Amino acid sequence: MATRFLELHQTRPDYFDRSARGTQSSRRVRLDDKWPAAHVFSSTEPRWRGAQREREPEKGIFFRNEMKKVDESYYKAQKLLIKKADHKAIRGKVEKRMAEERKCSEELSAHQPEFVIGLRPHTVWEKMNVTLSCIVQGAPSPQVNWYKDGILIKPSEVPGKYTVENKIGLHTLEISRCSPKDSGEYSALATNIHGEAMSYATVLVNKYEGSDAGGASVRLEASQIVPDFTIIDGFGVSFGKEGDSLTLSCIFSTALSGHLGEISWLRDGVLLQESNWLKIETSNLSTTLTLTHIHKEDEGLYTMCLLTQTGYREHSGYVFVRDAPAAEPGAAGSPLDVECQDVNKDYVLVTWKPPSADGGSPVIGYLIDRKEVGSEEWCPCNHIPEKRCKFPAVGLSENRTYQFRVQAVNSAGISRPSRVSDPVTTVDASAANRIMRIPTNRGEIVITKDELEGDVHIPLPPTNLRVSEIGQTYAVLQWNEPVPRGREPLIYYVEKSVVGSDIWQRENLDIPVNCPRFAALDLDRRKMYCFRVCAVNKYGISEPSQPSEALSFGQTPAPLAPPHDIVPVRDTKTSVTVLWKGPEDQNELIGFYVYVCQVGTNNWEICNNKPVNSKSFTAHGLTPGKEYVFRVKAVSPAGLSDYSAESTPIIVNSSIYRPSAPYGLTQLSCGRNEMVIAWKEPKFPIEADVLGYFLDWCNAAVAEWHEVNIKPIKTRVYKMENLTEGCFYEFRAFAMNWAGVGPSSMVSDQLKCEQWTMPQPGPPFDVMATEVRTSSLLLHWQAPLYMGKDCVTGYLLEMCEAEGGEWAVLDEKPTLSTHMRVTRLEEGKTYIFRVYALNSMGAGVPSLPSDPVCAKTRPGTTEVETGVDDDGNIFLVLQCSEIAGSSKFIWSKDFEEIATPERVRVETIKDTSKLILVDPSEEDLGTYSVIVTGTDGVSSSYTLTNEELQRLKELSHQKRNPSITAKSDWAVEPLEKGTVRLWLQVESLSPAAQLRFIFNEKEVSSTPTHKINFDKASGLVEMIIQNFTEEDQGSYTAQLKDGKAQGQFTLILIDDKFQSILSQCDFQRYEWKRKQGPYFEKYLDWEVTEDCNILLSCKVTNTKTQTCVNWSKDGKQIPSATYDARTGISSHCIAQTTEKDKGLYKVIVADERGEDCSVLKMINQVFDNILQEICRIGGTSASELKIQPTAEGIKLYSVLKYNMDNMKKAWYLNNKSLESQDRRRIGSDNHQVWLQIFNPTGGDKGKYTLELFDGKQKHLRELNVSQQVFDEAISEHQRLKQAAFEEKNRAKVVKGLPDVVNVMESKTLYLSCTISGDPTPEVFWLKNDKEVMAGEHCQITVEKTSVTFTIQQVTSQDSGRYSLLVRNKYGSETAVITVGVYKCGEETREE
Repeated sequence: MATRFLELHQTRPDYFDRSARGTQSSRRVRLDDKWPAAHVFSSTEPRWRGAQREREPEKGIFFRNEMKKVDESYYKAQKLLIKKADHKAIRGKVEKRMAEERKCSEELSAHQPEFVIGLRPHTVWEKMNVTLSCIVQGAPSPQVNWYKDGILIKPSEVPGKYTVENKIGLHTLEISRCSPKDSGEYSALATNIHGEAMSYATVLVNKYEGSDAGGASVRLEASQIVPDFTIIDGFGVSFGKEGDSLTLSCIFSTALSGHLGEISWLRDGVLLQESNWLKIETSNLSTTLTLTHIHKEDEGLYTMCLLTQTGYREHSGYVFVRDAPAAEPGAAGSPLDVECQDVNKDYVLVTWKPPSADGGSPVIGYLIDRKEVGSEEWCPCNHIPEKRCKFPAVGLSENRTYQFRVQAVNSAGISRPSRVSDPVTTVDASAANRIMRIPTNRGEIVITKDELEGDVHIPLPPTNLRVSEIGQTYAVLQWNEPVPRGREPLIYYVEKSVVGSDIWQRENLDIPVNCPRFAALDLDRRKMYCFRVCAVNKYGISEPSQPSEALSFGQTPAPLAPPHDIVPVRDTKTSVTVLWKGPEDQNELIGFYVYVCQVGTNNWEICNNKPVNSKSFTAHGLTPGKEYVFRVKAVSPAGLSDYSAESTPIIVNSSIYRPSAPYGLTQLSCGRNEMVIAWKEPKFPIEADVLGYFLDWCNAAVAEWHEVNIKPIKTRVYKMENLTEGCFYEFRAFAMNWAGVGPSSMVSDQLKCEQWTMPQPGPPFDVMATEVRTSSLLLHWQAPLYMGKDCVTGYLLEMCEAEGGEWAVLDEKPTLSTHMRVTRLEEGKTYIFRVYALNSMGAGVPSLPSDPVCAKTRPGTTEVETGVDDDGNIFLVLQCSEIAGSSKFIWSKDFEEIATPERVRVETIKDTSKLILVDPSEEDLGTYSVIVTGTDGVSSSYTLTNEELQRLKELSHQKRNPSITAKSDWAVEPLEKGTVRLWLQVESLSPAAQLRFIFNEKEVSSTPTHKINFDKASGLVEMIIQNFTEEDQGSYTAQLKDGKAQGQFTLILIDDKFQSILSQCDFQRYEWKRKQGPYFEKYLDWEVTEDCNILLSCKVTNTKTQTCVNWSKDGKQIPSATYDARTGISSHCIAQTTEKDKGLYKVIVADERGEDCSVLKMINQVFDNILQEICRIGGTSASELKIQPTAEGIKLYSVLKYNMDNMKKAWYLNNKSLESQDRRRIGSDNHQVWLQIFNPTGGDKGKYTLELFDGKQKHLRELNVSQQVFDEAISEHQRLKQAAFEEKNRAKVVKGLPDVVNVMESKTLYLSCTISGDPTPEVFWLKNDKEVMAGEHCQITVEKTSVTFTIQQVTSQDSGRYSLLVRNKYGSETAVITVGVYKCGEETREE
């Protein structure tokens, strides 16, 4: 059969169709030890036929071994031929189809030019550049020519005017320094062999005040001009912390309404989109990006990109994200950039980046958690921390969406979790590889490999088994699906074996494997393993794959080597750029972390919490002038490298850059052959001084530039001579500093050299703003050089909002000075200003507008302050933290150079400058201002008034003639044993300070009895008098001198003040003597307990075993007093206090060392206070009123802990006082207060109130006796009354009968008793519960209430239990007597 099958394929390979392949490929070999021989059969045969063949073994024609070999050869040949036939047929069709498509594509792609994006109109200011751009497509690539008003533009004819570029289909035309002549219609003509296309756009070049733009037919008013967008206030370097929010904003010079092209925000060059964590808001004048919950992934360079009329405006700033406080002290920072890779049905490879902060101890591994989207429950993926920054998550469910997070672990604990990864859905990654798409003339044919495999049941073994990832705790296996695999779903069995043994064990007993990925976990790192895989479907298990190569965990990658050659470079005054070289082996390099430390502190801080990919980084937030060192770590999936070697120290300071271009070239005056030119200084860099300027000039007719000066010009005003009258000239300027010569300024307007003869003055110049605050600023300018026909009499100022507002005069009244403070500005708005000079002929030409100024106080702004130094010098001071190395403090008075420099002295130390007044007087009054160069406009001023000057002069006098100030004046402090301490404290004195102590006008020195102490550092002066007596009365004076400072302090101790201190000393001496033996720490005192008992107690101390404590009252011993020697507490309790408890209580504690006595007079007011306290506690403890029915009536009562007669009691019914009478009786005892109502009636209903008054406050208790309560009480009263009546008239044995009677034989027993009852009760005598009848032996008599029982001649038979029963209609009662009979001579038996 196999031979015929092979011939079939060799003879008909091109016509081997799917039906034949399906039939033959369904054949398989099955071996079973139970069969006598192997049989080849088709799966299409019925099962009963297979069974029939099994029952007929004699029909087998091959032995088992021979059949096995034939079947194996057949199977291999079948597989090989199917594969070749399939590939050849499909490949032929695909190649044929691809050739047809290429030819068709080439034919279809050839077309005439087409403008994908055409030209757009532009309106610009003169002297600005404008760029026209378009995108053109065509095949072949078209040629593009540019035209202006239909005339071909030739850039070579006007050098520098036009620039034409082609960047892969993006064609641009840049027009430099536009003038009104450049206005017109521009067009781009694109041509190729198939045709041509054209795009048009209009360019308008505008001037202010209705000047011509683009010819006589176009005029534009100033109000119609729309200036270009500029960014006037943008975000800088920002610092945030994990979990906080952060806002970045930019403010524009012009409102964006109607002109907004596009605003984009980028991070590290990647476009940002709005999300739950990122919000972008744009208004007319600003745009804002808000990070609502920042993570370390948000760190990076943020860029705001604004599309304007002339191109793009960009503003960038770096955002640093600091670690949030550690979850546990010493824990590492959170990992970052958690991503999911190699997603399969039940497997995801999770990767992340290690944190920069390890908390002080190395990270030993990471814990990974997962959750399904929509659930809040996090499940751990691993329990043993994984060292590498990769981990395979297995055991997932197909078509489920998961998120992951990671935590770092070190010896201190677990870090905060990372940001949650993006959601990822588990899918069959190999499904697309099993689909083939074949294009045909009728469409696309989609064929799956399952269809080509026919009826294969048991899959072949997987192939290409390999280890793709090795971690600290896992090894990831990867293999290819078996081919053919069959149509049924597959799962896989993974087996492992220790190298050197032939034992294979299932590795995935608990975890089903549905994809060709598997992570073997918890392997022994000391052993080497091999793996193999079997494919399984519902029909059976495939043969195992070839074993993998031996795996050893010793091959786990180690962290990279540390970087080297760390070089810091100066950047700005608060930042340093760090350069380094990476490790030689950069396999799997993720980036670098940079660390910084201020020299001398050993406090290393993290510069970046997100790895940087480049080998340079700018560390921001450093302190100017401080010295720092840096080091770097390399980051890889294996973790962080060791620290690099420290860099050389560097002092933070700004780099020196070449200055930017000067600007604002203007003409100040002009003669026949000369003119004066002025310009503004460069805006950048602000830290470096400009050393001078170079000026070039050009005759507009010749267009050839010439140098004006070879040596730098120090000023910004220059007089040009030897010019030709009537010619037009252009100028440009260059600035120079120590870094070199900067770029040229924009070329000035064409200025005509002709004599100025106008009567009005020329333009003021150098208009600038200082002291910019939220609502005000100070405007300065220079007087015009051309005065006109008369001198300047004043200046007019105009102001305009930068976003297209109109010019408005600030004050109709001209100002005479060249400065003016502008107020009433709106915070956050941007303004520009210009100045007119006035003379008798009117207003002259306006100055150039000032630079735009935003009315906003800069953060950290400081103002000029006044003060007096230690030497008594009066000064004005300004501190500026923004100074650079070349910054200078320029002081002026009344906004002009100080005319009398000999009256002031300037001292500048680091960031602080002082202006010291040498001889302060009225000549020094005025406004002092200071400008700090090399900063972004730091300036301030202070007006020194006469009142302020006088205050400062008084303070100066105090500093120059100082006095020693007392912190605490003289104090007298009695000590034990009668010692007195006199002390005084002044301010801290120098070691050279001196003291003179004077008593009663005589200088005294320290003696043993009068010791004088002087602590100069603390300023403490004291005299300690050992035995204070009458001789110490008088005055005490301390005279102090410390350099120039002096002080005298006097204490007067006489008369009452002295006697008071002397008595205190006597008391202290007594107390000291008393405490030499046992003494009372707490004197005898009384206390009322909660039980209303009086507790007298005291506490003694310094006792011995022999110490005794004796109590007495009025001289009589109290033996019941107690004494606890352990605590020293002795007490006596008095219960139920009465007047008898008044008296004098005395306690004496004594032993051989001495005695002490404590007396308590518990009489008069003291006793009254005790009774009042008892009443208070009793009244407070009173219960609520209760009602109790009785046989006599109704009783209302309240229970107290203790009741005394001293407590006043009053009863009220419906707020009316009740008095005790026949029907209502008021009473009380020690624990109860009551109101007894006899024979109650309906009038006794209502609200009852009991008022208890303890002498200070009232205690009220109330009870509302309603109809129901009253009825229930009356009912119970009637019942009790009836029961009492019955009890009163019931038959009773009142008295007379004993319990036991012993009588001798032959004697007479006589018993008698008294009974009661109404009606008269019946009487019965019983013996042993049997009635005794009267007779000769027993006589019973009843006479009214007297009953007798007599037994004559008592015998032993008369012994027993006798009972007397009396009975009437209200009840009965029985009296029991035991009678014993004894013989003569016997002892009486006790029953």
